[in-house]
Amino acid sequence: MASEAELKALMAASLDGDAASYRTLLDRLSRRLRAYYKGKLARIGRSATEAEDLVQEVLLAVHLKRHTYDTRELFTPWVHTIARYKLIDYLRRTRSAASVPIDEGAEIMAQDDNADAESSHDVRKLLERLPEKMRCAIERVKLEGRSVAEAAVLCGISESGVKINIHRGLQSLAAFIAQVDQK
Repeated sequence: MASEAELKALMAASLDGDAASYRTLLDRLSRRLRAYYKGKLARIGRSATEAEDLVQEVLLAVHLKRHTYDTRELFTPWVHTIARYKLIDYLRRTRSAASVPIDEGAEIMAQDDNADAESSHDVRKLLERLPEKMRCAIERVKLEGRSVAEAAVLCGISESGVKINIHRGLQSLAAFIAQVDQK
């Protein structure tokens, strides 16, 4: 499956007018979205064939909204947000929301767009307070979904260093948040 870095690079190139990169991006997104929707739909007792309509809806939305993507931000969370809302809209249209298991409800429920944007901004501000190696490890593993081995290479530290930096970094972030909550 395509990585965050690859998808983001393809999106950036396509925004610069590279048609081949755009076709590759849409192909990679199609595969990723198809797998995402098949899993979601199967968990709520829906047919995997319904995934194809959702994939096309998301690809169209990405095409129409691509000018709103900020290349300084992660790409996959941007696409995932679109995909999640398209799923919610689809379930509303097909009146199947009542069949969603209780433990799946929070995952597909709509959230306030402004809250997501504010949270992203807050997380970035908190991450900036961490030392570079800690920030790198957390961004690569926790935000981009990379493996510890990939993060080790990208951050220039050992795998155990990545694990330690994530553990300590998350503790530091929790402490930063506790300080803000006390104010």
